[in-house]
Amino acid sequence: MDYLALYVTFKLALVTTVFLMVIAAPVAYALAYYRFAGKSFLEALIFLPMALPPTVVGFYLIVLMGPKGFVGKIWQMLTGESLLFTFIGITIASIIYSIPFAVQPMKAAFIKIDCRLLESSYVLGLSKGATFFRVIIPNSVSGIAAAAILVFLHSIGAFGVLIMVGGSIPGQTKVASIAIYEAVEMMNYQAAGMIALSFIPISYAFLLLINKINEGR
Repeated sequence: MDYLALYVTFKLALVTTVFLMVIAAPVAYALAYYRFAGKSFLEALIFLPMALPPTVVGFYLIVLMGPKGFVGKIWQMLTGESLLFTFIGITIASIIYSIPFAVQPMKAAFIKIDCRLLESSYVLGLSKGATFFRVIIPNSVSGIAAAAILVFLHSIGAFGVLIMVGGSIPGQTKVASIAIYEAVEMMNYQAAGMIALSFIPISYAFLLLINKINEGR
């Protein structure tokens, strides 16, 4: 059992989930309640990673984050190091690749909120920011929880994007999906099977939790 790969996997999934819960909430709020020029184009761009093959997303992230890319150049100027083949690099890739799975459930939960609650909040003198934190978020807990679970599950199963951006460096970028692939390549089916088996109860438990959350809505 490659415990180090499992550790990197769950560390990556946890960091990705935490960041996306913070980033996706205001984005989902804007998409749910605001009308602005180019909204449909922005929404399509946010959901694009869901429609593209992982290797396509990975390729453009390499271009962007590489030594000659815009993000890669800035990172190298600030740190003196490459962004590719690092844990930070695969974290950025994981966040970009998983953002649709955070935004969509949150947006759906925000839209379902009774407009009268928002109107009452504004009548009582609460600002839009205060309404977001004191009315919208408390009334969207199930949607936010579902988003967090989906992002976590999507992150632990990522492969194509991560292997392109991070490679397979033990303890840094080698996640469980890559460890399974490498074990199968070496015909070590026992090792691959043990890692793969560890995902089944975890994923099943999270899916049951999503079902319970949906039943309680």
